Amino acid sequence: MKRILCIVLWVLGMAMAVQAEPIALKRGVNVHEWLNWSPVTSGGSYVWPPYRSYNAWLSDGRPLTDWPAGDQFVRIKAMGFDFVRLTIDPGPLLANTGARRQQALDILEAAVRRITAADLKVVFNLHLVSQVPAYSESIIAGGAGSAGVTLYRGMVVDVANMLVDVGVDKVALEPFNEPAYYPCDATGSSDWQTIMATTVANIRAVSTQLTVIATGACGGSITGLTDLDPSFDDANLLYSFHMYEPHSFTHQRPEAPATFYSGLPWPVGGSTPADWIYWAQVNMSAAGLSATEQQMNLDEANPRITEYFSQDWGLSQLVTRVQEATYWAAMNNIPNRRLFMGEFGAILMPPDYHMGTYEADRSNYVRAVRVLAENFGINWSIWEYSSPTGMSVIQPIGPAVPDADLLTALGL
Repeated sequence: MKRILCIVLWVLGMAMAVQAEPIALKRGVNVHEWLNWSPVTSGGSYVWPPYRSYNAWLSDGRPLTDWPAGDQFVRIKAMGFDFVRLTIDPGPLLANTGARRQQALDILEAAVRRITAADLKVVFNLHLVSQVPAYSESIIAGGAGSAGVTLYRGMVVDVANMLVDVGVDKVALEPFNEPAYYPCDATGSSDWQTIMATTVANIRAVSTQLTVIATGACGGSITGLTDLDPSFDDANLLYSFHMYEPHSFTHQRPEAPATFYSGLPWPVGGSTPADWIYWAQVNMSAAGLSATEQQMNLDEANPRITEYFSQDWGLSQLVTRVQEATYWAAMNNIPNRRLFMGEFGAILMPPDYHMGTYEADRSNYVRAVRVLAENFGINWSIWEYSSPTGMSVIQPIGPAVPDADLLTALGL
């Protein structure tokens, strides 16, 4: 009788696992500047204890007094977001084991609990950066059987255990960000397939209920996703892609500080390269550049400008591109609600006009991508909450007030 009861309980448990779903995510915002740049000593090692404090994050680039009173995550919740994609530098975790790794994990756990206390879910994204070369993207670049990937996967297991303690109803684990496995076809993704599948298996050995977000190769793009074989799929998996297309529009940045690359329209519509040249010259003149300097900038930008206008980017291209992800999902019996657009956005032009896009074009693009994702039932998170680079929900200069135009474009 006991044997029969055990079998019944096991079957019920398996049924519950099959019926499980990822945590509910709908509209999110990336918080990148807080824990993704753990301070480094002059000798190139991590300052210990690692990671910046909450106040150090807020006071980086503006006085702390420019921020309104109250907790920022309560503020994020009030804006209408329901989750935060929290990007984490895994370097301090990779560089240490034992008690020191646990100390770093305790700091990160406290940060996650601060966010969940504001009634926000957390996507915990391990986000390799280049501050300490030994623990940069190169650590996972050696292939599935490399020592770096083995070390990384062991670190992910420790992170998964920490997040389970926080609560599988509150957090999701995204173990990789924009993996640089190229080219963007099967020759670049075959090794990544093994890395992603084995990492998911490692996490599942910790918890079958923790929401895990998988990503394809090719910089985490839609192409990387559609090259992925989701044979490791389970009901608590989401699948990520980032939407920065066309990149020549979303990331309008000059090659050097004294040069200009800004003002491309979206959608292209009836605009022409001549229109762009006129306004570029107006902006460069306002910035005090000589006629010779202006011509040098125009010559440098010309190939990118010509290509952009020839592609005639607009809504139809966005629809076609996102449909590649939804077709892939349908072919693999994955509902759209398990697709995750983890990053999107465009650089806003600063007062000196040297990079980025005009407000109207930025809003047009963000609104179009957001509405498209929502129409397909895809979860999204905007890049990012507070940044000096012009992709920011909070105005990058002066008092830390929200960008009202961006919030409107996000439907918030």
